[in-house]
Amino acid sequence: MSSTSESHSDGIRISFEFFPPKSEEAEQQLWNTVEELSDWDAEFVSVTYGAGGSTKAPTLSAVRKMIHETPFTTASHLTCVGATREDTHRVIDEFLAAGVRRFVALRGDPPGGVGSAYQPHPGGYANAAELVGALRERGDFDISVSAYPEKHPESRDTAADIDMLKRKAENGADRALTQFFFDNDAFERYHDRVRAAGIKIPVVPGIMPIQNLTQLKRFAGACGTNIPSWLDERFDGLDEDVEERAKVAADVAAEQIQDLMRRGIHEFHLYTMNRSALVSAVLERLGLERKVNARAGAAA
Repeated sequence: MSSTSESHSDGIRISFEFFPPKSEEAEQQLWNTVEELSDWDAEFVSVTYGAGGSTKAPTLSAVRKMIHETPFTTASHLTCVGATREDTHRVIDEFLAAGVRRFVALRGDPPGGVGSAYQPHPGGYANAAELVGALRERGDFDISVSAYPEKHPESRDTAADIDMLKRKAENGADRALTQFFFDNDAFERYHDRVRAAGIKIPVVPGIMPIQNLTQLKRFAGACGTNIPSWLDERFDGLDEDVEERAKVAADVAAEQIQDLMRRGIHEFHLYTMNRSALVSAVLERLGLERKVNARAGAAA
C-alpha cells in the first residue's frame, strides 16, 4: 500500500475538524479548544457547515475568526444541497470576502437527514463533483472532498462511491478526507481500489477519538460506519471510570494511527468534536511535539 503523501515519510501530517457553536457556552468551548490545539502543527483545520446552509452564519463567523485571529490555515465546509446555483455562488462570495481560500466541498445531507431520500435541487448542483467543478472555475482554491471506506449510506455499492470520488478528483479536488472508521483492513482495501481506479489524490483517513462510545454508536449507525466488537471489549466496565476511559480512548486512536502508518499512510484528519484533551492525548502518544508555546513564554 503506497503512502498518501510524497513527503513526511518518517512523520505524519495532521488536520483538525471543528463545528460551529450554537450557544455562548459552546462558543467558549470552541475557542478554548482552538487555543489549546494551536500548539500542534496542524496542516489545516476545517469548520463544518449545515445542510442547506443551516449553519452558514455561525460557520462564517467561526471561519473568519480562525483565519484572522489564530495560526490555523482554515478551510470552510461548503454544501450545495437544497440550493440553486446562484444561492451557492452567493455563499461562496461571502466566504471569499471573509478570506476563505480552502474549502471542503460536500453535497450535504438531505433535508430529512441521513437516510432520507435525496433529491437534487432542480436549479442547483446535483452532487459534490459538480460543486468542485464550480469552485475550480472560480479560482485556484485548495479543495478537499469526502470519501467513504465503508460506503456512503446512500450508495448502491463501493464501486459507485469510487466512481463519484474519481469525478471529484477529475473536477479539481486536491484530497479526500474519509468518514471515520475503525477497521483499518477495510480502509486498506478501499484505498487499493481507489488507486486501481486511477485516482491519485491523497485519501486522508478521518480519525474519531471516542469521547462517548454510546453516542458514537448512534452516529455510526446513521453514517454507515462499522463499530467492531473489540471496541466494546476495550471500554467494558469503564462507564463510571472517566479517567481510565479517556486513557483507553487515546490508546485506541493512537494505535489506529500507528497501524495505518505501518501501512504507509502519513496524513490524518482528526474529528475533534470541539474538545482538546483527548485529541492532545492521542498526539502525545504518537510522540508528536507541541510547537514552542508562545502563551507560556509570555506568561513566564
